[in-house]
Amino acid sequence: MKATWLWRFLAVSSICATALLCIGFGWAVKDTLYPTLESGEAAIEIKQDAMTPEAGSLKEAKEIRIVALGDSLTKGTGDHTGEGYVKQAAEGLRDQWKKPVKIVNNLAINGLRADQLADRLEHDQGFAYALKSANLIFLSIGGNDLFQNTRAKNTGRKLSAYSMSGLATEIPAALNQLARVVTSLNKINSSAKMVYIGLYNPFYDIKELRGGSLGVQQWNEEAYTLLHSYPNMMMIPTFDLFEGKIAEHVSNDHFHPNHEGYGKIAARILDSLD
Repeated sequence: MKATWLWRFLAVSSICATALLCIGFGWAVKDTLYPTLESGEAAIEIKQDAMTPEAGSLKEAKEIRIVALGDSLTKGTGDHTGEGYVKQAAEGLRDQWKKPVKIVNNLAINGLRADQLADRLEHDQGFAYALKSANLIFLSIGGNDLFQNTRAKNTGRKLSAYSMSGLATEIPAALNQLARVVTSLNKINSSAKMVYIGLYNPFYDIKELRGGSLGVQQWNEEAYTLLHSYPNMMMIPTFDLFEGKIAEHVSNDHFHPNHEGYGKIAARILDSLD
């Protein structure tokens, strides 16, 4: 009798443990697929009927669905509030157009180069799945291609007047990778409005590194020419927002914008969108 009772107890305990394990696994999957935003608001679930963006301008859309991707600029690095330009632009659009504005996902990665992003867009179905749900795409890429490569080729991995003067030599290869990115974005979602954030020289206030501005300007001109081929794509210039205003708009790392700098980028996005 005691043996029978013991086996029943063990069987019930095993069933309960299995149930708890399944529940825990379910919550883990939920957190992975539908993460919680920093504000505490649940992330947007990408539904099947939302995969095809509405036709027409953003003003005519019932809601704005944003997917952001690229490097640390889009991630918001340097902003002590964590908002960056993406969240500030989303809030501004919500106030300006009086309609729901949702950040579906921010796929930005610190240190990402254009070639790495191109590879992800070409092979990562998760990226494509998220992008197909957007009618507004924010993109920043290219800064690491220019500044990382220039620094790596210089002794001691530090920028100098000599290395900055050679910034232009990195542009052709980086532009080829940007072309891959743009081609993939257009293939994945040609209906969405795509906003590319132009580059600026964060070292403009350092006399020896000021020459890098010429390379950055060349990049912006070439990038604009590339984007101009696609009617749904546009470039937001940021050069004038930071040149001569490094102390006011750049964070303590002397590379990324601070909260105010990101706010200037967001404001320019609002002024530029139809």
